[in-house]
Amino acid sequence: MRFALSTEQTDFAASVRKLLDAGRTPTAVRAWANGDSRPGRALIEQLAGAGVLGLAVDEAYGGVGADPIDLVVAFVEIGRSAAPGPLVETAAAIPVLLQSLPKSDAAERWLPGLAEGTALGTVAFATPGLDPVALDADVADVTLLVDSAQVFLGERGAAIRSVDPARKLFAVTAAELVAGDDRVLEAGAVAFDTGVLAAAAQLLGAGRALLHAATEYAKQRKQFGKPIGEFQAVKQKLADVLIALDLAEPLLYRAGLTMGEPTRSRDVSAAILACGDAAHTAARAALQVHGAIGYTAEYDLSLWLTKVTALRAAWGTPDLHRARIARALRDEAVRDRALRGTA
Repeated sequence: MRFALSTEQTDFAASVRKLLDAGRTPTAVRAWANGDSRPGRALIEQLAGAGVLGLAVDEAYGGVGADPIDLVVAFVEIGRSAAPGPLVETAAAIPVLLQSLPKSDAAERWLPGLAEGTALGTVAFATPGLDPVALDADVADVTLLVDSAQVFLGERGAAIRSVDPARKLFAVTAAELVAGDDRVLEAGAVAFDTGVLAAAAQLLGAGRALLHAATEYAKQRKQFGKPIGEFQAVKQKLADVLIALDLAEPLLYRAGLTMGEPTRSRDVSAAILACGDAAHTAARAALQVHGAIGYTAEYDLSLWLTKVTALRAAWGTPDLHRARIARALRDEAVRDRALRGTA
């Protein structure tokens, strides 16, 4: 099967990239890390004006009602810019969750503000053995907690340190019940997978940004009288990064295409594993190409390095996603054997 983005999607990606490039994103990221959310929220409102925050929101709530591929396109650009804030939660996970809840006024209550960028949302998913954690709950206008077949308004607890200073994490406890029904279990699962998809797109975009930064630096930095980019070892390292990113990209778009299929969870897990590994490869290469300057917090490269490290486990650890893939493949094999046995 051949897949390619439409002209409208490539134009949309270009417009989002232009908006983020003009928004002095590194300055907003550093301000966000230092507790000043104003530049970041101004940037987020611009994204909302471009329709990014309303992509997963139905038109009835002031959104666009776009398909998952459009969400992927936007989040690749968000990852490329390292934009701050709970964007995956606000633009991807929460809209899908609220629109899937049975008999709840929560969608009407919160979705218009999220789509307009006048409100930010964050969500925590309870996992056995781990305390639920929400991103940027200190600045979010709505915090939700998904616990099995129940959705609660969340109450912010103690801060939890993140490797990325611009990602403020907080423990969350249940407060007011929003919805409780057997159907919430599936709604939470779809919302989680949508968050995984958006995070995978962010990782791919961040990897592309790191590759670009390393390539440009290799053209300028000189040793032995010539740019280091002319050395075969550096060329090979950057070529390996490009190959890893190019191989991860089809898995990402396949996951977007199959969001409504039974293979959804398997495909988004495969996407975030591939995109996370590729972005990690890009981060290591960029750091090695830059040398000592790449370690400094004052240098912009650090914004992408820390974000990639944090994002790889923000929506489930690699081990969790490998287990999901293995479980899905096992179940498919069992079904195939059963079908052959009845044929």
